[in-house]
Amino acid sequence: MQQQSKIKFDVKLPLILIHTPYGLKFFDKIAQTNAAKFYAKFTTYLMPIITALALFLIIGGIVALFSSSVAREGVRGIGPQSNLLIPGLNPYLPIADGWIALVITIIIHEAGHGIVARVHGVKVESTGIVLLFILPIGAFVNIEREEMEKISIKQKSSIMTAGPMSNIILAVVSLLGIFIITSSLTVVQPSNPNIFGISITGVGQKSLAESLGLTKGSIIQQIQNKNMKTINELNGNLSANLGNTISITWLNDKGEKITKPATLPKERIPGKGILGVTIIEISDPKKVLNTYNSLFASNPIALLAPPTIAQGSVPYSSLLQEKYSSPIFGTNFAIPANFLFWIWFINFNVAIFNALPIGPLDGGQLYSTIIDKKTEGKKGILRHASKMLTYGTIIIVALAFVVPWLMR
Repeated sequence: MQQQSKIKFDVKLPLILIHTPYGLKFFDKIAQTNAAKFYAKFTTYLMPIITALALFLIIGGIVALFSSSVAREGVRGIGPQSNLLIPGLNPYLPIADGWIALVITIIIHEAGHGIVARVHGVKVESTGIVLLFILPIGAFVNIEREEMEKISIKQKSSIMTAGPMSNIILAVVSLLGIFIITSSLTVVQPSNPNIFGISITGVGQKSLAESLGLTKGSIIQQIQNKNMKTINELNGNLSANLGNTISITWLNDKGEKITKPATLPKERIPGKGILGVTIIEISDPKKVLNTYNSLFASNPIALLAPPTIAQGSVPYSSLLQEKYSSPIFGTNFAIPANFLFWIWFINFNVAIFNALPIGPLDGGQLYSTIIDKKTEGKKGILRHASKMLTYGTIIIVALAFVVPWLMR
């Protein structure tokens, strides 16, 4: 049994760490169960699999950015802050659901470390909360470092992997919850064949669209009296008329048809649209629902697309939710669906990020231990193998951030 510590404050502004004894008895109790002992064995060899998945997704994203100007422009459009899992700073993370999901994610992650550490007899000195000034942004468990140095690599692997693996399990459970909700939905507002065009989901400040009177919810239907049914058609027509005055016809959010002349800029500014809007194609609600539900079996990674970005393809997005109803939650199904989505999204991303072989991360600590033991006493470049692995991974991650701005 561990000795309980007192509450302590560790101030490293802007961060404040509050060390507490809370949860230590819980770790001890759970660690004695057969389920915890099985979980400790289960996690022993899984870190390389999670790391491989993380690198596969990051490198795949980099390849897509190198090969597609559309992808680069899309990333530039949403900004680099969209890569950060900080609600309020990331414009696509909702404040309430985002913070709740983030705190739950970190608690689950650290509890995984703490319970498996106790399974292996390693002392957990304290649990705690991390504050950004007065705002809670996470939690932690403080595991005795000297005891971690004495245990075997297998035991350390088990402890280090338990955090990311706990996040993956919660992510999968949340994804299952989303599937239960979306598979029960029925369409209550079928598509109207007389309504076509490109729907506007956002209008930039001081943009051409704002000056014309286009608003969120407007539907662009014609450019120069030509029907626009796809984003490619719209982009093609706008690009072909740069510097010209054209007519644009749209339906406003009240269903009124409006036609106005618009003088387009002479050239397209990199990273910005010609009209200054975010748009989606109008889709058949039934097709959207069927396509989304098919992804659970065919490509669950595609379900990481946030409903705040992929509004036209997510049934519980603010744009589409009114078109469906659930026998369980009625028209309020989007509330639990969105909450479960952010649990799934944040847990998955935290899990794979922590598995990367970067110094202080779970993966970095484990791989450094293995490499340092294998290269102990070696001379030359092998002495720096763990640092080289960390720096190499940092470069790969950095590329995912900078490629959209390096390649215009």
